[in-house]
Amino acid sequence: MSICPYWGVVLSCLVLACKDKTSEEALDPCVDEGALASCLSPTQSAEYYVTQSDAYFDTMDSRVDLQQWPPYSELVARWEWPPWLKLTAFTREHIESSDTMLRQLLPSIVEDRVCEAFDTQPFGRCYVVFYYEEHDGLGCPIYEEFTFNDQGEITFIEAWSDLPEYLPMDANDTWAEADDVPRLSTRVPGLGNETGLIDLDGEAMTAAAETDVDVADFVVRANDWAVTWQEELEAAGDDLWDRGCGW
Repeated sequence: MSICPYWGVVLSCLVLACKDKTSEEALDPCVDEGALASCLSPTQSAEYYVTQSDAYFDTMDSRVDLQQWPPYSELVARWEWPPWLKLTAFTREHIESSDTMLRQLLPSIVEDRVCEAFDTQPFGRCYVVFYYEEHDGLGCPIYEEFTFNDQGEITFIEAWSDLPEYLPMDANDTWAEADDVPRLSTRVPGLGNETGLIDLDGEAMTAAAETDVDVADFVVRANDWAVTWQEELEAAGDDLWDRGCGW
């Protein structure tokens, strides 16, 4: 680089010639508190993601003597797409308390578990079948995904009925690996920051909610998840299980 004779020109030279790291970071959405989950790469082994994803279903299996909960993040969220009830738990405290109650009120066993780990979020993905005593032992097939933070904690759980009319991917895309799969976990700001903790009132969330109706719906429900869950349940109708499980 040629020597600049005047300080004003020197400054111009430096601005043009040198990379401004701060500016680069400002333009990089993955260093922001509102970073998306897709910004993260695995920090644990594939076996870890499979094991912890599978451990989630132990929390709902009445045969299992539950000794500890999966590694939930403080602000873990569970989103179950229709015909299920959308946001069914938010925060570690609520998911543990609601699932403890569920084990008592609606005993089930979870069979046919097949989980895989992936290099892109969600790092854990599973196919399982729930069998409920209350429903004469009929099987309810579910496809479920698990998003993790860098600490190996589950930050987002997303579920669909494993029926063609409800699954988010094409029939030939068994593990939802296409770029255009409409999952919510990769659209919620904050799941890809250093801890995977979201800010419901943050600028990134507000901006995303203005253009994404699902993110906007998530924010409304997360601010009062128990009430919105109850409203969703009441609106679901008596044929919820028939529709969701394909009975």
